[in-house]
Formats: sequence, structure tokens, C-alpha cells
Amino acid sequence: MFSCLRRLQTVQITRHSSYLAPKPAGPTHPELSPAQRAYLERVIRVDQAGELGADLIYAGQYLALSHNKKVKPIIKHMWEQEIHHRQTFNALQTEHRIRPSLLTPLWKVGAFGMGFATGFMNKEAAMACTEAVETVIGKHYNQQLRVLTNNFHDGADSPEIQHLRSTIKVFRDEELEHLDTAIEHDAKKARPYWLLTEGIKTVCKSAVFLAERI
Repeated sequence: MFSCLRRLQTVQITRHSSYLAPKPAGPTHPELSPAQRAYLERVIRVDQAGELGADLIYAGQYLALSHNKKVKPIIKHMWEQEIHHRQTFNALQTEHRIRPSLLTPLWKVGAFGMGFATGFMNKEAAMACTEAVETVIGKHYNQQLRVLTNNFHDGADSPEIQHLRSTIKVFRDEELEHLDTAIEHDAKKARPYWLLTEGIKTVCKSAVFLAERI
């Protein structure tokens, strides 16, 4: 199962290789304070974990709903964008020598399971899952952008901060597009809608909290 999904991802990553965000030129600037450096590492670690989770949520949904010819291409499009997001943060993680979250195996199993379970329920539940996840991620990215804008005045000219800020803005906008797509495709018709979305939001918020710290 996972080998088939990975082969599809390899094709998709190849198709999107020209879309990768450019790396910042030059070495890390020394003007970043220890606190700023720690926050930079925290951002990359949690975002890499989050995009890995999003990738696998859509992978699970795609597998569960592969029989649905109407919704399959919609999920595939969103999944392709998440693959690119994950690949970008993988590269940033390697470039800055930042360790991944120690709970990565848990994120992999939990995210794929969430995507497959909601997709197995029906396409409305899958879209409700997408709505809940992207609501949390959109707010999370907005919070990071506020900190990177307001708390990095002395590092404002650092290529790495400019690059990270612009990358997050692009990814935030795409995540919010996924949110709109989910609502357009009957997310709110899922039953039980409130229980499903609020439960998934709680899981996502907890995952963000843990991934930032562990």
C-alpha cells in the first residue's frame, strides 16, 4: 500500500521540481540572536512535521476515495501541493541541520489513519477533515508570520528569514485554498459535523504543540 503511494508521490514530486522555493543565497547571518535562532529551528521543525502529516492525510483519503471519480482529482491536486510543501521543509530542515520531531513515527501513522478513516466514511467526512486541518494550519501559519515580522527587526535583511517568511505565505495561501475547496465540496454535510471537525481540530492543535517541543 505505502509503496504504491510513494511511487505516485515520486512522479508528482518530479512534476513539481521546478516549483520548489529557491534557497536563500549565502550563509546564515550571525545577527540572529540565540532566541531568534531557536525560534527559526522551532518553526522549521513543526512545519516539516505538519506538512508530513498533511501529505499522509491526503494519501489516506486518496486511497480510500480512489473509486470516486469526481472527488479523486480534487484530492490529488491538494495532495500534490502538500507533497511540495513537505519536500520544501525537508530541504530547509537539512540545510539548517535541524532534527525532526522525535514523534515523527506517530505523525505518520496517525495522519494516514485519519485520512483513510475519514475517506472511508464518505467524501463529506473527508472534506470535513480537510476543513478542520486547514483551519488549524492556516491560523498556525498566520501566527508564525506575525512573529517573523514583528520579532525579527534586527534580522530583517537576513536571506533565510525572508525566504522562510515568503515560503510560509505561499503555503498559507494554498492551505486556505484547500479549506475553501473542502467547504465547496460539502464538508458541512458531514455527520456528525461538529463532533468530527472539533475533534480533528483538537488533535491537530495538540500535534502542533508537541511537534514544536519534542
